[in-house]
Amino acid sequence: MTDVARTTATILRLGHQGDGVAHGPLYAPRCLPDEQVSGVQEGTQLTDIRIETPSEHRIAAPCRHYKSCGGCQLQHASDDFVASWKLGIVEKALQAQGLETRFRPIHTSPAQSRRRATLAVRRTKKGAMAGFHGRASGVITPIPDCQLLDPDLIVAIPLAEALAMAGASRKTPLSVTLTTSETGLDVLVRDGKPLDSALRSALAELAGQHGVARLTWEDEQVAMEQPPLQAFGAARVCTPAGSFLQATRDGEAALLAGVLEITKGAKRIVDFFAGCGTFSLPLAANAEVLALESEPAMIEALENGWRQARGLKKITAEVRDLFRNPLLPEDLKPFGAFYEAAVIDPPRAGAETQVAQLAETRMPVIAYVSCNPVTFARDAKTLVSAGYRLNWVQVVDQFRWSAHTEVVASFTLDD
Repeated sequence: MTDVARTTATILRLGHQGDGVAHGPLYAPRCLPDEQVSGVQEGTQLTDIRIETPSEHRIAAPCRHYKSCGGCQLQHASDDFVASWKLGIVEKALQAQGLETRFRPIHTSPAQSRRRATLAVRRTKKGAMAGFHGRASGVITPIPDCQLLDPDLIVAIPLAEALAMAGASRKTPLSVTLTTSETGLDVLVRDGKPLDSALRSALAELAGQHGVARLTWEDEQVAMEQPPLQAFGAARVCTPAGSFLQATRDGEAALLAGVLEITKGAKRIVDFFAGCGTFSLPLAANAEVLALESEPAMIEALENGWRQARGLKKITAEVRDLFRNPLLPEDLKPFGAFYEAAVIDPPRAGAETQVAQLAETRMPVIAYVSCNPVTFARDAKTLVSAGYRLNWVQVVDQFRWSAHTEVVASFTLDD
C-alpha cells in the first residue's frame, strides 16, 4: 500500500472558528500559532494532524472527552492564550471600523457552569447513547465527565437516554435540550415520534421519576411538576421552552453588572431585544422600563414575572419586530417623558437599522451587549459617527473553550 503524502505547515494564526490557519489558506483544527504541524491535505483542510513543534501555549486538555467530542474547540490552549485571543478578536473588529477604546479585563465563566445543553441521543441495539457530536461528524460521543456543563445537566444524561428509549426512532437521534432552573430541570425534546396516549403516559412517568420541572415534546407541554423559574433580579420568570437564555449564570451576572453600571442613575430606560427580561427586570428595581421583543411568549413571560415580583417600577412591554419595524424617535413620544438610557442586546446579525434610528433619538446613554464582534463593531461605528463616545468594552467569555465571544460596551453622547 502506498503511503499517503503528508503536508507540513506552520500555523500563522487562529481563524474565527478557532482553527489554526497556515499559508494557502490551509485550516488545521486544534492547532496554535507558531506550531509546526504535519497532516494529510484534503482541499483546504489538514487532517490526521501531528504536532511536530508545539506552542508554548499548548496544554493537556482538562476533559478526557476532548479528543473525540465536538463540544469544545480550544481546550488545548492555555486560559491566558484564549483570553488574549478573544480580546484580540474584538479589538481587530473595532480597528477594521477605525475605532479604538479602553478594554476592561476579560471575564471568563468557570468550568462546569453551562446551564443549558442540547444533547444528541440515539437508540442503540443495547439501549441508548447521549452526548455531543464529534467535530464535523454524525458520531455521538458520550460525555459522562464533561468539564463544560453544570453537574445538574450531567446527572440528567440517563433521563435523556430514557427519553430516546421511549420516543426516538432507530434512524433519527433525538435532540434533547436540558436547562437548569431554580425549581428543577426544564427539558425540551425535538425530532421524536409523534405523540400518542401511550407515549404521553410514558413521558409523564419519566418526568416524575427524574424530578423534571417541565417536559416539552416538540411544541407540546406533556408534564409540569412546577414552573421552571429563572431569576432575573427580584423577579422569577417561567421562560418559554427553548427560549433565549444566557449560557451561564456567571456570564449573565457579568453582562448585567456592566449594563447596570452604564445606565446607573437613569430613571427611564428602553430595553431593545428584551427577551424574557434578563436586563429589564433587574433594571426595574430603580427605573421605569420600556421592553421591546418580537416573540409574544417571551413578552408574556416577562410581564408575568414583573406582576408577581415586589418592589419593581413600571415595565411597559411591547411585542415588536425591531428588524422590520424599528423603534423610531417619534415612537418614544406616546410613552411620556424623555428616556435617559437604552439597552440593546441583538442577535448575531446585530441591529443595523435599529441602531441608526437609536442614534437619531440622541439617547444620552447606551449599553450595548453583543454576541458577534463584527456586527457590534459595525453598529459601534454608526453610533460614533453620530456623535457617541465608545467609553469602554468588556469581553465576557461565557462560552468557555469555544470560539464564541461576547461583549458589553458603554456609549455616551458627546454634546
